[in-house]
Amino acid sequence: TLSNDDCWTLFAKHAFVGTTPSTHPDLKAIGEAIVKRCNGLPLAAKTLGGLLRCKLDADEWNKILHSNFWDIPNTASNILPALALSYHYLPSHLKRCFAYCSIFPKDYEFEKEELIQLWMAEGLLQLSKDNGNPEELGNEYFKDLRLRSFFQQSKGEKSCFVMHDLISDLAKSVTGEFICRLEGSGGSCVITEKTRHLSNVQEFYDVRQKFQSLPKAKCLRAFLTVKSSSYCSVSNVLMHDLLMKSSLRVLSLAGYTNIKELPKEISNLKHLRNLNLSKTSITRLPNSLCTVYNLQALTLHVCSDLVELPRDMGRLINMLYLDIRGTKLTRMPEGMGKLKDIRILTDFVIGDQTGSSINELGKLKHLRGRLAISRLKNVVNARDAKDANLKDKVNLKELKLTWDEYYDIAGDSKHDREVLEQLEPNTNLKHLVIGSYKGRRFPEWVGHLSFSNMISLELQDCKFCISLPPLGQLSSLKSLSISGFRKVVIVGEEFYSNGQASTKPFGSLEILVFENMAGWEEWLCRSDEAFSLLQELRIRDCPKLIKSIPKHLPSLKKLVIANCEKLECFLPRTPGICELELERCDALQLEPLPCGLRKLGIKGSSMNDSILEQMLKHCTHLDELIISGCSNIKSLPEDSVSITLKKLRIEQCKAFNHSKIFLYTSLESLKIKGTKNCPLLEKRCKKEKGKDWANISHIPVIEIGGEVMM
Repeated sequence: TLSNDDCWTLFAKHAFVGTTPSTHPDLKAIGEAIVKRCNGLPLAAKTLGGLLRCKLDADEWNKILHSNFWDIPNTASNILPALALSYHYLPSHLKRCFAYCSIFPKDYEFEKEELIQLWMAEGLLQLSKDNGNPEELGNEYFKDLRLRSFFQQSKGEKSCFVMHDLISDLAKSVTGEFICRLEGSGGSCVITEKTRHLSNVQEFYDVRQKFQSLPKAKCLRAFLTVKSSSYCSVSNVLMHDLLMKSSLRVLSLAGYTNIKELPKEISNLKHLRNLNLSKTSITRLPNSLCTVYNLQALTLHVCSDLVELPRDMGRLINMLYLDIRGTKLTRMPEGMGKLKDIRILTDFVIGDQTGSSINELGKLKHLRGRLAISRLKNVVNARDAKDANLKDKVNLKELKLTWDEYYDIAGDSKHDREVLEQLEPNTNLKHLVIGSYKGRRFPEWVGHLSFSNMISLELQDCKFCISLPPLGQLSSLKSLSISGFRKVVIVGEEFYSNGQASTKPFGSLEILVFENMAGWEEWLCRSDEAFSLLQELRIRDCPKLIKSIPKHLPSLKKLVIANCEKLECFLPRTPGICELELERCDALQLEPLPCGLRKLGIKGSSMNDSILEQMLKHCTHLDELIISGCSNIKSLPEDSVSITLKKLRIEQCKAFNHSKIFLYTSLESLKIKGTKNCPLLEKRCKKEKGKDWANISHIPVIEIGGEVMM
């Protein structure tokens, strides 16, 4: 619990938005009285603060203070009065949406879009002439409930949300028998005639007996699988019973890996709005699914055996959401352009002279979020790419454009450029990936300064491209990854600007990655103004790179250089660097490293003890040291590093002598493998029996020769 002062601070943070308690002394006095009734419970303070958010009417506050709910003993309902109050004063539309959330078991992490789709399927979103967009309305409802602290962000997965256990109890208390949760053999849920919504926490094998009461729920509207682990199987009887429930609006069988086909009787479910078959082993869907005309959402995420969609998909004219990420589709069925209301289409696969052409995308005017267009080698006419009309899709935020990675013919590079030129997206785009493009140069829109909203960009395996586009002009770009450009020899002025931009090149960039650049020899950077905010630089597998990397990187914190055997330059002047990894780059000019360095990894190096000691002589704050595959290193420095080092890993250093390791008294983790006399060290450090056990017993994590000691 919180002190009364802390509880008041938390309450005021949620209740007074855009103003302060001191400007409303009457409300402050009432609020302090309400807070006393919260008994120091943070959740009570947050939910009541959220309830009164932006309400500056003293009568409203007094209603809460003098409510009869405070007089109901906790033992009567097991629900905190503050939470009961918060629910009681919710608008009716939010009450229904919140109550539906009792279908989720405690601690279940859900995504906002997932919940909004369920609300939509159940008809809980009150669309009107003023607001006829279900996603916008769902977002509004979700935001209102979150501001009232009915939902909170997950501590694990940042894109997910959870309900506090007490909030979950509140939701369950208001739904009674209408919503049932099957939570394993120890669960207390009983399916009755009143059950309308059913969730099932999956087990390794869900046997028939688990669902034996399912026939009682004659008017079941939702069957939802939750918490699916990697491998779950289910009795075939369940599918049969569910297909008899003609009232179903939501059906999720996600995670059942023994489901390989969907019976054609799926067409019985005429009211079905939401079908989720993610992570099943399904290979095809019956064409009868296309008679389920009310279907709004079809989720096939990570159906890794799925090779095609039903041929009449275009008949599902109410479809709003189609997730086909992680499938093996080789084409889209014909008529995809008929899905005129669709909002989310995660992928569009272009077939080889069959299925929907890329120009069908032009008819889908409401696309938003993410879109990946693949197998672009099958675009016959660049005019079809123009008809996709990506430039007008203002709500598209993520775009991935890929050719075929095995399509190595450079003869069509002109055609590929023409296609890419016509696929110019709207300037609202935030994330862009271009992969396996075979053109020699990029069209003008790639790197154009008008794309001022772009945050991340990846250019992958563009093997025939001879120069990079002017990406330094992208004023908001934070992350840039360039890999597989075999023909690029020099990265020069063209990379920073084409002369149009007046701002500092790469003024917002924080992460820069170059990988697998087989022909790259030189990196020119004549301006100290570039990369002023760069925090992480990774250069891997650039075997011909000889000359220079930018010297002035004032914000750099992490530097990785790997498999760049010819790189001869000094490391950048980076006093704030705290993490450095060097692998097979012996030509580098190594100076003493800055004192603020906290993590150092050296792999595959020919350096000896004296070079290592010289490098580390100023490293008075080093926490972690990894040395791997360095055959000339025999021991570690004894002075400053031994005082601060917390994690030490030595691997495949055949000449390494372990005798001085015991001087490192601050160690919290020690891992040694593949070194000289490692079997002997393993014996000497045996827990409670070895001669050196007393020297290392204070270390919480010990692993020697592959054996975990602690």
